[in-house]
Amino acid sequence: MAFFLEVLINGLLVGIMFALVALGFALIYKASDVFNFAQGAMSLLAGLALVGFLTVMPVWLALICTVGVMTLLAYGTVFIIFRPLVARPPLILFMAAIGLAFIVEGGGQAIWGTDAKGLFLGIPEITWDVKGIFFNSFDLFFGIIAALLVAGLILFFQKTRTGRALRAVADDHEAALSVGIPLLRAWAVTWVIAGIVATVAGIAWGSRLGVQFSLSLIAYKALPVLILGGIDSIPGAILAGLIVGAGENLAEVYIGPYVGGGIQTFFPYLLALLFLWFRPYGMFGKEIIERV
Repeated sequence: MAFFLEVLINGLLVGIMFALVALGFALIYKASDVFNFAQGAMSLLAGLALVGFLTVMPVWLALICTVGVMTLLAYGTVFIIFRPLVARPPLILFMAAIGLAFIVEGGGQAIWGTDAKGLFLGIPEITWDVKGIFFNSFDLFFGIIAALLVAGLILFFQKTRTGRALRAVADDHEAALSVGIPLLRAWAVTWVIAGIVATVAGIAWGSRLGVQFSLSLIAYKALPVLILGGIDSIPGAILAGLIVGAGENLAEVYIGPYVGGGIQTFFPYLLALLFLWFRPYGMFGKEIIERV
């Protein structure tokens, strides 16, 4: 039982980091109907920027400057790329997001180079033994940070005037415009929040795997999370991230030995495929009904 709990808890801690990536997708899609293919590239850019800033300044100032870079990227994305595409078909917006991903990756490569970079923020990797259950301090630290970020976002969307305005934009763009909510400004705030989420995800995964251009591929790990939780659901992204993280860990330990191992890499996609049979819109996704 202790071993089972250890595998489960460590899977949940990793799942929170999956949920962070998926959360960026859900925030932007909910507010603007854009599937942000560049979310992984944004996490990569945040990691590269932080590594670059750390060479010339302390950690706290480097973090502030990194958030500043992501804020500039958010405003530039909304007012330069997506502003001319308002009311365009979703496919056009999706292609623009793909182009943005290449721009962000190419810009990062031009500024900081292509070599893999280590990212160490002074967090010691200590393994704790609690009644036979082993915890890694690194995973626990970022799990707590992710949980606090999620809690802060929930309070922001529920309790603040700006958060309620963003929810109104997400529910109905035309109705929000009719009551005086500026659409582009709401989009910009959403992209800034998604940029902050991408920063935390980039730091977490960059510290874990190193800051390299394969870091942008973590977006693909978020796809099963989005399918399970619902592409436009913030609570769904969080819960599905925990399910995927715990599920792939448990599957690797208890099913992997019977199929030759390596099940951890594809189990989330298999789980999402099976889930589509029963709930095509995810656990909390909004079902779209078209009347003809």
